[in-house]
Amino acid sequence: MKQVTLFPSFLLLFSLILIGRCPTAAQNKNLNPRISFDVGIVLDLESTLGKMSNVCISMALDDFYTTHKNYNTELILHWRDSKEEVVEAASMALDLLNNVRVKAIIGPQTSAQAQFVAELVDKYHVPMLSFSATSPFLSTIRTPYFIRTALSDFSQVNAIAAIIKAFGWREVIQIWEDTPYGNGVIRFLTDALQEVDTHVSYRSVISQEMTNDEIAQELYKLKKIQTRVFIVHLSTSLNSHLFFKANELGMMSEGYVWIVTDGVASFLDSMNSSVIQTMKGVLGVRPYVQESNEMDKFTKRWKRKFLNDNPSIDRAEINIFGLWAYDTVWALANAAEEAGSEYPNLMNTQTRHNSNELVKLGVSEMGPRLRDAILKTNFKGLSGQFNLTKGQLEASAFQIVNVVGKGEREIGFWTPIYGLHKKLNSSKKTNSTSKDDLNPIIWPGESTTVPKGSGIPLGKKLKIGVMRNFGFPEFVNVTHDSQTNTSIVSGYSIDVFEAAIKQLPYAMEYYEFVPLEYENGNGTYNDLIHLVYLKVVDAVVGDTTIVANRSNYVDFTLPYTESGMTMLVLANEINKGNAWIFLKPLRLDLWLTTGAAFVFTGVVVWALEHRVNDDFRGPLKNQIGVMLWFSFSTLVFAHNQRLVSNWSRLVVIIWLFVVWILTSSYSASFASLLTLQQLKPSINDIDDLIKNGDNIGYQQGSYVEDLLMSLKVEESKLRAYSTPEECAQALSEGTVRAIFDEIPYLRLFLAKNENCAKYRMVGRIYRTDGFGFVFPKGSPFVPDLNTAILNVTQGVDIKKIEKKWFGLATTCPNQTTTYPSDSLTLDSFWGLFLITGAVSISAFSIFLFLFLRRNGHVWSTGGSNGSFRQRLITIIRRFNERDLSHYTFRRTRVANEGSKMVTRLGGNSPPINASVEPTSSNPNRRDSVVTIEPEDDARYFQTFDCISPARRRWNLLSRAWRFRTEYARLHEYN
Repeated sequence: MKQVTLFPSFLLLFSLILIGRCPTAAQNKNLNPRISFDVGIVLDLESTLGKMSNVCISMALDDFYTTHKNYNTELILHWRDSKEEVVEAASMALDLLNNVRVKAIIGPQTSAQAQFVAELVDKYHVPMLSFSATSPFLSTIRTPYFIRTALSDFSQVNAIAAIIKAFGWREVIQIWEDTPYGNGVIRFLTDALQEVDTHVSYRSVISQEMTNDEIAQELYKLKKIQTRVFIVHLSTSLNSHLFFKANELGMMSEGYVWIVTDGVASFLDSMNSSVIQTMKGVLGVRPYVQESNEMDKFTKRWKRKFLNDNPSIDRAEINIFGLWAYDTVWALANAAEEAGSEYPNLMNTQTRHNSNELVKLGVSEMGPRLRDAILKTNFKGLSGQFNLTKGQLEASAFQIVNVVGKGEREIGFWTPIYGLHKKLNSSKKTNSTSKDDLNPIIWPGESTTVPKGSGIPLGKKLKIGVMRNFGFPEFVNVTHDSQTNTSIVSGYSIDVFEAAIKQLPYAMEYYEFVPLEYENGNGTYNDLIHLVYLKVVDAVVGDTTIVANRSNYVDFTLPYTESGMTMLVLANEINKGNAWIFLKPLRLDLWLTTGAAFVFTGVVVWALEHRVNDDFRGPLKNQIGVMLWFSFSTLVFAHNQRLVSNWSRLVVIIWLFVVWILTSSYSASFASLLTLQQLKPSINDIDDLIKNGDNIGYQQGSYVEDLLMSLKVEESKLRAYSTPEECAQALSEGTVRAIFDEIPYLRLFLAKNENCAKYRMVGRIYRTDGFGFVFPKGSPFVPDLNTAILNVTQGVDIKKIEKKWFGLATTCPNQTTTYPSDSLTLDSFWGLFLITGAVSISAFSIFLFLFLRRNGHVWSTGGSNGSFRQRLITIIRRFNERDLSHYTFRRTRVANEGSKMVTRLGGNSPPINASVEPTSSNPNRRDSVVTIEPEDDARYFQTFDCISPARRRWNLLSRAWRFRTEYARLHEYN
């Protein structure tokens, strides 16, 4: 029994010994204590972001020190609830600095809170890391101890602008909240939109204090504006109120575009389903987080812990802000380890006589060191590359999402380098701004049609002014319907406008034409434009000319007719002729070049023929005459001098080709000129009318009167007309010498006039931009109408409209409207002159080279004193001599001894005996048989011993043939 009782006592004693030798984990920790590093956390712990961040920060702290067991420092977190109040956040931060003496602060949550607290911590050198204050107003430059562990809102503006550009929306409305978070990004967003040619038509500011009714009133005001594209930059609480009211007002229907920034887009996963239902069709832009196994594991752990800590929440999804909070703790823990161990005295308190809590604070001794350590942070975190070297994270990629059903769907990405693309790892290498690089989008109203971005303002009916054109009702015609007591507006201009309206990217049904008729028809188009400027009417449609001075007051659309003004005169006023008209076919430059080419060619031919041709020799005056005669006679191919040199023959052949082309062109141009002279009116320009003091007609009420006055036409010489009939009558009776008007009117006048051949459009065309539609300055309709007018005028619709109002003929048949210059210019012939010049220069150069080479000894011996002048004179004299070696000047010595003669055929050849026997008894015939016998055959062939007998016989035969030729020539000459 005693043994039994002693055994448990032994076991108890043994256990106590083991426990004393093997301490617990808590005891082991006390054996190696870490240095506490106090960190303050200032968040709104009741908000969705606050609850999410609470879990992420706690998990980050556990995960970090589980992984880094050998660290000497440990973050000790001190939580404070800011409760969405700026003052409360500042009070909590002051409490942490003054009472807890924290070395760093994480938070606060909003940009408004962070803006105030940043000034406070910066003064006392305590780093503040904010993962949710995204306003660009906050920066490390202004407050060096503020470090943003998130992306600035500025980084997303280019992504939003790229979406706007991709869909071609020209105007947007900005909606933002009146806080530092909302105000900070608007300026940057506006600049980004301007870079893509998008105008901000309205800016709507939503305040936190606004009630739902006030938000509805603001939205109703936006509904009255034409623009249908809204960019929303609000907090999640204001965002939900806004979209509830937008649904009630019908602003989430087809044709509207809503784009939200990352402050809302990042929380779509965790929003209430009722809020998501109000945002169907909304586009959102948010930073992209790349999926990974590590991310999936963390998300599952986080969701379990979040739902366990917040059982009242049935939907939990982590977003980028939670991941930034997680990575912020890791960055601060690493920096604390680097900076904390060297500064055991963490706060240098300075005693001051003032009892104010702010001045009791000292300056952190480790603050600069800790800040530098934080700015060295660069690691791969859950949120991506976590690089704080510039005081905030750098943007990499943004995800574009579309709210559909009860959630969202990915439609693409935007990166600073590659722009828009469907997949992040796209193979394309260019920056894209095309909507085709995005997945299909479900727009508000569950529409798949891309909204046009504009619409007719609610309750607005446009008043479009028109004025009856009394002279040409084909353009604008206003008639009165007595049955309905209404005005009927029709015409070419009206049909073009209505065709363009159908091309607009939105329905424009609420407009009416307002006829504007002045008493006695004294109204002008300037009066109409003035009504638009005064906003009496919203636009003017008609045949209104686009001119510069009018554009100072109103905006014009692109022209829908051809431009320009010119004159109309009678065709029977023809020119009486011109004695010097034969000079007009060629312009002066071509005349001078042709004459110079004649002289140059004559000089070259003379130089080539002078030494070998007696026709080009003789007295100086004779040589000059022959030279010029030969050259200019080629113009009519009447030259009769025989050319001897092959080089001169080549030069003349090329030159005759050039002369043939010149003469043919001159003949054609001269014939055309004589024909046009009979058709061209004697009045060529308005200067002729001003010089002669003639009367000039113009259409009443048009801009032409102002133009004529600017051209210094006397007012007393101007005559206004109202109808085409008056115009024709004034010309026929001679009341006016010419009608000055716009080309569309003149073409219509000629097309409708049976005797259109009586008239001619002549003179200079004064440029205008044609007819356009008039709108007030800055009107949003103008850009859209410009595109629509181009579609109409370049399509088939314009032909149908022209046929309806102008008929099949748009101008007078056989009507010559312009009289271009008939003179031929050097530009058309310089290639010919280049060819003949090159050939002449080449031939003369080769001739000169051969001459100098053959007569080089003359140069060397010509001047005994070595004078260049004497040598030159000697070589010129040699050039002036005949070239006796040439076959034309070979001396022939004939000795008639019976029927034999002796001749020397030039060179070093020996004399030969030749007998010439006539082949006919007729003494007038010159046919003969030549028998040749060398006088000294042995001596002749002494230098040709190496030549074969056959070659010797061939040489002898050649000399015989040359002798016969010389004999025949001398016989003919004698």
